[in-house]
Amino acid sequence: MERGFYTIMAAQFFSSLADNALLVVAIALLIDLHAPAYLTPMLKFVFVLFYVILAPFVGAFADSMAKGRVMFISNSIKIAGCILLFFAMHQYFALGAYAIVGLGAAAYSPAKYGILTELLPPEKLVIANGWIEGLTVGSIVLGTVLGGLLITPAISSVLLSIDFPFIDTGLDTRLEAAILLVAAFYTIAATFNLFIPNTGIDHRILRKNPSFLIHEFAHCVKLLWTDKLGQISLAVTTLFWGAGATLQFIVLKWADIALGFPLNEAAQLQGVVALGIALGAVLAAKLVSLRDSVKVIPLGIAMGIVVMMMITVQDLWIAIVLLILIGSLAGFFVVPMNALLQHRGHILMGAGHSIAVQNFNENLSILAMILLYALFIMMDVHIYVVIALFGLFVAVSMILIHKWHLLNQSKQDSLHLIGMHKIH
Repeated sequence: MERGFYTIMAAQFFSSLADNALLVVAIALLIDLHAPAYLTPMLKFVFVLFYVILAPFVGAFADSMAKGRVMFISNSIKIAGCILLFFAMHQYFALGAYAIVGLGAAAYSPAKYGILTELLPPEKLVIANGWIEGLTVGSIVLGTVLGGLLITPAISSVLLSIDFPFIDTGLDTRLEAAILLVAAFYTIAATFNLFIPNTGIDHRILRKNPSFLIHEFAHCVKLLWTDKLGQISLAVTTLFWGAGATLQFIVLKWADIALGFPLNEAAQLQGVVALGIALGAVLAAKLVSLRDSVKVIPLGIAMGIVVMMMITVQDLWIAIVLLILIGSLAGFFVVPMNALLQHRGHILMGAGHSIAVQNFNENLSILAMILLYALFIMMDVHIYVVIALFGLFVAVSMILIHKWHLLNQSKQDSLHLIGMHKIH
């Protein structure tokens, strides 16, 4: 791997670590502010909202300058969101501050993934994605555990008792200390961003006409959805991220009902799922080539079926094994599909634009599924019913996508599309 790849990995690790710790802290903040239960999943909703709203623009922004510079600007926006969250005294102000962090994340993502296609040859993309996804999931594990620890009274009291010479931090609560520490991790990530090498790719001049960018983005969406391999990989990753975001909150609620876990302990079970994803991602990087990526689709069907088994679990260790299995299935099938989507997108329209299209579709799925989950919570639907419906939806959707791919194959062997040159 190129030297710059490891710098990208370090920056991604600390940024993702902070993202996941901050979600747990923000949930605790809403609880402290006595927000209704349905507002908890709305944190994810406002976080990804800018991914959808700014989708026509962030891809062009990412392709307009060096990706390391884009990532630095994005992490700076996340730090600003943390500062606003630090002063949140009302539940809707907290949601607004968390949305600013989402704004930074929306700008960060096209650069984070787009730089891989600029830095590495196609044959290394699955391996690179395996490492990036594995490291990202490792940061999710540590981030959720860190977030759970930061809101634990014993840990927060130690943080509040630390005295800095000649500095009055003004920290009065456990959540203030937690938010400040998360902002420090974003700062570390931003520092690594400054050392990401320029890949030497020619950058497109950022158009100032919004209507042109919207038209160009719509054209890119059409290109990817009409591409025989692009449409299948995009459908899979869109479903995966919508389901994955919802599963985060399902696990929290399920851990409370089935195992009697408070938030700080339930957050660590989120990390168990992420650990499974990391395992699956690493195995996929070793065992699956870019050309064979579409062969992993049936594992998505299996994941939906296994999710429904959560209903029967009452024991912690059985729960851990089941969550690792769910994560492993998810990681093994999403990493090759993600690499295939990046490859086709890079060929069709350029790295930044293709990732922006991917983010738009994936986060539109997140918005829809999170809203549906919040609606279930408002209607007081039992979590076991939600889990059954969720698992069934994932399994049936993956069956339909698999049949879609087989239909494409019966009409035309789409595997020859791997490696084609860019369409102008």
